[in-house]
Amino acid sequence: MRTLKKLLIASLAISCCLPVYAQFDFLKGVGGGLGKGVDAAKNLFEQTKDIDEPKEIALGQEFAATLLGAKPLWNDVAAQKYVNALGRWLTLQTERPDLPWTFGVLDDDGFNAFATPGGNIFVTRGLLARMHNESELAGVLSHEIAHVLRKHYLTAMKSKAFIGIGGDLLISNYAKGNFSEFKEMALKAAREMYSKGLDKGDEYEADRIAVVIAARAGYDPYGLPAVLQTLQSQSAQDSNFSLLFSTHPSPNDRIDSLDKAMRSRFGSGNWIAGKTIEERLKEFSR
Repeated sequence: MRTLKKLLIASLAISCCLPVYAQFDFLKGVGGGLGKGVDAAKNLFEQTKDIDEPKEIALGQEFAATLLGAKPLWNDVAAQKYVNALGRWLTLQTERPDLPWTFGVLDDDGFNAFATPGGNIFVTRGLLARMHNESELAGVLSHEIAHVLRKHYLTAMKSKAFIGIGGDLLISNYAKGNFSEFKEMALKAAREMYSKGLDKGDEYEADRIAVVIAARAGYDPYGLPAVLQTLQSQSAQDSNFSLLFSTHPSPNDRIDSLDKAMRSRFGSGNWIAGKTIEERLKEFSR
């Protein structure tokens, strides 16, 4: 974990204060229309209230260790700095800006992105290479940020789908100081969740929240739908996309869901598509 910390902290050694383009007054009422509502959010946090923030962060570190054990961070300083700068800017538009957010690019040619409890977000090198512009990447990162905001992984641990991994016992071991048992169970839980994926409803909710976060940060909220349109043309049999297709609703269903949620809600705003990822990486390599 010390190596993980050093690598992620090193990739954060950059200012993340990007220009503010968002029309915040226009967006004040958008979040409620795209989310499941205040009552649903309260219910969600009630389910996970016994997992306080330090426990959430500790669990997320173990989940991150599992991901990095499977695929290391990409040895590209510019890419790590850039994704961290963009990601941290996006988190400032959320209700949990003070989490120890860290972002990393995994050295994997596949197309995927992952989040852990507590604010660790990873995208693959292959995903980064397939983004057409910065607003698309902002949409993907915002989707993963939304999973953290709504504690989807913590809720999943207590659901019937993951009852076999003993979510309650995992947290109990942490609370009692049984750290070896905690780490062993956390790694098992992480492997289970990332191979099976979250509930479809969680993915749809993360999509709805993502377009709001991206818009608040000044990016075209249709960046994420554009990514989903790109995925429509890909085959679930392609090994670069197979994991994403097996753990998420179909791109068509996600687009339909977003279309219903976004219809007439955004109007016209001073959004930007942003530069290409290649251009941004050149800027961060200077």
